[in-house]
Amino acid sequence: MKNNIFVTSIKGFIVGSTMLVPGVSGGSMAMILGIYKKLISSISNLRKDLKNNLIFLFIFCIGSVLGMITLSNPIMHLIANHPKPTLYFFIGAVSGSIPMIWRETKITRVKPRHFLYVFLGIIIVVFISLIPDSTEINKHIPKSFEVLYLVLVGMILAIALILPGISISFMLLIMGIYEKVMNAIGSLDIFYLLPLIAGIVIGIFISTGILEKAMMRYPQATYLIILGFILGSLPDTFPGLPTYLEWIYCSITLALGFSSIYFLSAFENKKSRNYK
Repeated sequence: MKNNIFVTSIKGFIVGSTMLVPGVSGGSMAMILGIYKKLISSISNLRKDLKNNLIFLFIFCIGSVLGMITLSNPIMHLIANHPKPTLYFFIGAVSGSIPMIWRETKITRVKPRHFLYVFLGIIIVVFISLIPDSTEINKHIPKSFEVLYLVLVGMILAIALILPGISISFMLLIMGIYEKVMNAIGSLDIFYLLPLIAGIVIGIFISTGILEKAMMRYPQATYLIILGFILGSLPDTFPGLPTYLEWIYCSITLALGFSSIYFLSAFENKKSRNYK
């Protein structure tokens, strides 16, 4: 039990610390760490095992909040000062998760339609990335409608939180409230954040219920589209080709990111088989 609590909190810590990294989504990192399915199940089936689900979600959320507070700024500092080696690590980590996601599809024979599902996921993420920043539009929203707007934005952000490959920071930029939200978090402006949080909570319960049903009824299509989401997010993370000595550093960080996630997912897969 204690080991499970520690592992859950550490995974939450990692998810939280990388949530605001450009091109990296919380859903992607949860999927990479092998905790994604458990999160979806705990939220969508909250009432069925209320006590254990609440304990699990509480531990995960505490770890996520601590990760955001303690590691978000150092990671952003690394990206600002050593962008290529740092982002190549994340590219390696995402790449290392691909075999794990492929295992979840349980495909024994590859068919043309499987590529179509992956392509659909890539197209959706690319389309989202082409949506223009709505900061100017946001400035003209009447104050009387701002609370309703924040609830609606929160519900949209819930999708970014739940679906791998969609960055929450990018969604905040698209909705035109990135700076406002960052300032509200920094100044602990609860009155601004409450409608946003309410929308996120509503959106999460709606999204997870739909997603879990899709995973159960159409596992191959769902996981292949998720794989497309993750592959489609890679260009947003790609910092360009290294130069000179950067090739050495980027090769090392790429290999470290890939191997750490690949072996972690292999370990999780072995552990889950032993439990069966």
